[in-house]
Amino acid sequence: MNDMKKFQLVATAASGIEALVGKEIKALGYDCQVENGKVFFEGTEKDIAKTNLWLRTADRVKIIVGEFDAYEFDELFEKTKALPWEDLLPMDAHFPVAGKSIKSKLYSVSDCQAIVKKAIVNRLSEVYHRNTRLPETGALYQLEVALLKDKVTLTLDTTGPSLFKRGYRSAKGGAPLKENMAAALVQLTNWRKDRPFYDPVCGSGTIVIEAALIGHNIAPGINRSFSCEEWEWFDQSVFEEVRTEAEAAVDHDIELDIMGSDIDGTMIEIAKENANEAGVGSSITFKQMQVADFTTEKEYGVILANPPYGERLGEENEVHYLYKQMGQVYRPLKTWSKYIITSDLAFETFYGERATKKRKLYNGALRTDLFQFWGERPPRAPRA
Repeated sequence: MNDMKKFQLVATAASGIEALVGKEIKALGYDCQVENGKVFFEGTEKDIAKTNLWLRTADRVKIIVGEFDAYEFDELFEKTKALPWEDLLPMDAHFPVAGKSIKSKLYSVSDCQAIVKKAIVNRLSEVYHRNTRLPETGALYQLEVALLKDKVTLTLDTTGPSLFKRGYRSAKGGAPLKENMAAALVQLTNWRKDRPFYDPVCGSGTIVIEAALIGHNIAPGINRSFSCEEWEWFDQSVFEEVRTEAEAAVDHDIELDIMGSDIDGTMIEIAKENANEAGVGSSITFKQMQVADFTTEKEYGVILANPPYGERLGEENEVHYLYKQMGQVYRPLKTWSKYIITSDLAFETFYGERATKKRKLYNGALRTDLFQFWGERPPRAPRA
């Protein structure tokens, strides 16, 4: 294997944010095709390393090993066995097979997994001249068989634990937002690095930390490792190279105006710890404060909030009161843009204003809306 070999790759994403992943992949210099929950692109080993390190909103980067139609189990077996698995899996590879099947004749996921596993074992046993079982004592090569309307896609996960696991969150609050979802929310606002950014219900600090990572151009995966780094055929020097490039790309000089506050002082301490772990502690001001106490003389800022949704019984009134307070405090800030994500579709009623725009997003399995209230634009500078 060499760095010039091109792989068919797919970055997976939560439903509703795949367009952002596509944007990120294009910004890294790749042509791509966006589909539901997936972004397809091509790349070398270096590109696999680079996308794992830099993608803020994706879940995983996978190699597409094969795609074909299968209507019967025999067909699934033969077509899987025909693929050159030995190019990717050494003799001692540990290769569990995950699976899913949607609207396909082969609907039994466990059968599909077992058949794919058996086909690969047969192929590798022939190639490596093994009469006994394969040892599976080596590195992890996580495979997946996914069937959608009888089309089979076989993938190999290069990432390992999902990309949202950046490695900076030592402690979390009650219902933390995943890091890649927080990064997506920041990217969906009109925030620019030279403007104030504020999260009034910051919890363990995820949103403000992701904003600071974006502001300083810090690669989100810079402090973690990935599955493919353990693979014997994967050139390890490419990771050294992309990490060195990522370190050189960090903008240490920019002054960011980012603040996070929360009514709970314990959460503020946790948020500070997480921000320090992420290397952005000095770029964020944290303050224990309730929503009602926010005042500012600053202009053209962004407020991004993920308040409690009142999903639990008895919490509804408290949450509605919070939404009302938000409206009273934020509505007078005419030049600020406000973005609030919640699963409460009646949010605007309590906030007291119709949103400029709403965007449907899934926070895990929960359907939510990002309510957007756009502020006035700054006056254009007169032409010289």
